[in-house]
Amino acid sequence: MTSSRIENASRRRFLQSAVGLTLAIYLPAAKATSAGATSTASATGASANTAHAAFEPNAFLRIGEDNSVTVISKHLEMGQGTYTGLATIVAEELDADWEQVRVESAPADAKRYNNLFWGTYQGTGGSTAIANSWEQLRKAGATARAMLVAAAAKQWNVPAGEISVSNGEVRHTASGSKASFGQLARAAAELTPPTGGALKDPKDFKLIGQRIPRKDNTDKSTGKAVYTQDIHLPGMLTAVVAHPPRFGAKLKSFNAAKAKAVKGVVAVLAIPTGVAVLAKDTWSAKKGRDVLLIEWDESQAFKLGSEQILARYRELAGQPGAVARKTGDAEQALASAAHTLEASYDFPYLAHAAMEPMNCVVHWRKDGCEVWNGNQMQTADQMVLAKLFGLAPEQVRIHTLYAGGSFGRRASKDSDYILEAAHIAKAYNGRAPVKLVWLREDDMRAGYYRPMFHHRLRAGLDKQGRLVGWQYRLVGQSILADSPFEAMLKDGIDPVSVEGAANLPYAVPNLLVDLHTPTDIGIPVLWWRSVGSTHTAFSTETFLDELAQTAGHDPVAWRLAMLAEHPRHAAVLKLVADKAGWGAPLAPGKSGERRGRGVALHESFGTVVAEVAEVTVQPDGNYRVDRVVCAVDCGIAVNPDVVRAQVEGAVGFALAPVLYGAITLTDGKVDQSNFHDYPPIRMADMPRVEVHIVPSGAKPSGIGEPGVPPLAPAVANALAAATGKRARKLPISAELLKV
Repeated sequence: MTSSRIENASRRRFLQSAVGLTLAIYLPAAKATSAGATSTASATGASANTAHAAFEPNAFLRIGEDNSVTVISKHLEMGQGTYTGLATIVAEELDADWEQVRVESAPADAKRYNNLFWGTYQGTGGSTAIANSWEQLRKAGATARAMLVAAAAKQWNVPAGEISVSNGEVRHTASGSKASFGQLARAAAELTPPTGGALKDPKDFKLIGQRIPRKDNTDKSTGKAVYTQDIHLPGMLTAVVAHPPRFGAKLKSFNAAKAKAVKGVVAVLAIPTGVAVLAKDTWSAKKGRDVLLIEWDESQAFKLGSEQILARYRELAGQPGAVARKTGDAEQALASAAHTLEASYDFPYLAHAAMEPMNCVVHWRKDGCEVWNGNQMQTADQMVLAKLFGLAPEQVRIHTLYAGGSFGRRASKDSDYILEAAHIAKAYNGRAPVKLVWLREDDMRAGYYRPMFHHRLRAGLDKQGRLVGWQYRLVGQSILADSPFEAMLKDGIDPVSVEGAANLPYAVPNLLVDLHTPTDIGIPVLWWRSVGSTHTAFSTETFLDELAQTAGHDPVAWRLAMLAEHPRHAAVLKLVADKAGWGAPLAPGKSGERRGRGVALHESFGTVVAEVAEVTVQPDGNYRVDRVVCAVDCGIAVNPDVVRAQVEGAVGFALAPVLYGAITLTDGKVDQSNFHDYPPIRMADMPRVEVHIVPSGAKPSGIGEPGVPPLAPAVANALAAATGKRARKLPISAELLKV
């Protein structure tokens, strides 16, 4: 949508909603500002204005005279169902008709739309969207409902206590009076919001806990949904960037003559991250980049390969690291144990490989800057751009659009690709809006990665087969170091490196977890869907399985014996075992095939997930995952269908790096470039997935990420059950498993 079209749409919507009801929920740290309309960026790329000054700022809900109910989402919709979940919470307490509800994205404004778990910071991540909004949005809906009832009571001259609300209609049964939300909007807008509204008893929920249609389904199915690639502004140029082939290299010189000769190329510019080619379209920009002559200064470039990095890690693993958790005396327990076991595990770098690669539209003018993209970290991006352009943060307007996946990549800790787009716009002196497009190869070879890790574990069993000692050492890059989040480091420990290891739920009397975070590995790393749990779950759950086998115990029963203090974990494990038919023999495979079943349990982001995988292994070692049964305790499931979809998607996402996914380096260069050599899961490889949700009255916890960690260890344990061979690294090769 062009700037002029956006402005015209904004004016039209302002007039349409001028008599609408805007409900504000005020956060403790926020103060009301002067009266006026507040512009918000919608999921369609247009601006929407709330207009009743008495209810500004901090608006999460708008009710118009056209009977529309608009929920303002402070969180990005990137396929995980956030828009639907947040709207459901509001609509439940409001007693709205689901058909009248729509969703818009909030503007970038941390004072009004902060993530309540993160302080004065707006952003989506850590599976927090529903969890941090739960009470906030329930109060938003309940307060609006109370105001509508009060308005009706005043108009009809009846007691408010006699009025009911259902499916978007306000009724007084005795008098026969009724009104829609839209008919009451003007009157309700004149009232003072109550200090609190009574929240529903969960037993009275009508929408929460039900399978209701997603709010983004129709637009995405019909092509109406607007992503960054759909934004076309007047005079806009498209940019692609030539990045150095090795991390840490710098631009030395370039010759742009051939690039400028390509039809459609408008300019070639040096920027801090490389050389940008601006053209009238993406293909012309790419063709121009392809013929650039560039000389790179690699004097400070990182030149190690994957095996060299791992060799460094293994050497570090021979020395004590910074202590993340210590209980009892693990060294003494291991020395006196009846049986000891030791294992080392290797995990490669992983790319995020979201279906929509990184992209961003920046329009910089002397009086401000506008950004259009699937924005995951509004506050960080707003601050970085304000600093670059010499603006106040509020002069940076971010229009948050739909995003075609992220898995952590769009939550860039240094706003890398957004800052790159801004540098291009600045280098071009703001003469045109700039759309930066990263092609798949750019994202694969010049992006950020899940860190490579090496783990070393030692454990001891007593004569009864009980776990008495556990020593766990991790070696890998810190995601938080040298980032705006470095303050989260404590005593040399990056908490996201050891999550899933330092909070092991099993009762172990003597336990030690320590960590090495090498600082001389120049590979950019970032959180990847479920972060540290992506590797710690594999080590802990496969090693525990091996210990259970050594002790001669059933893997499920052995885990349950150590979960007395964690009833949620025990309940989830029991549920998945029951639903998977644990203990019953698997149906035999064809001649020569070996079959196995494995289990894994893990907690991340406040959610406990257990998974049982069933596998079939061919004589040549090739294998397939036939079935995955999942049990989930995520508190109240706002929309069970979305919960199931997230877990099903997590299984597929996590299975790819088990089967074939890895980012490797040779002499500092990334070997992979696209889906042909870094494949996502294919339909033929996708197993049958069953998801069972534990009934709960607890507040919702995260669901976008927790389904990922248990998958790989469950598969590895199933392969071990089928073949007797333990996987010590990912991906798991057929070579390991062949007869």
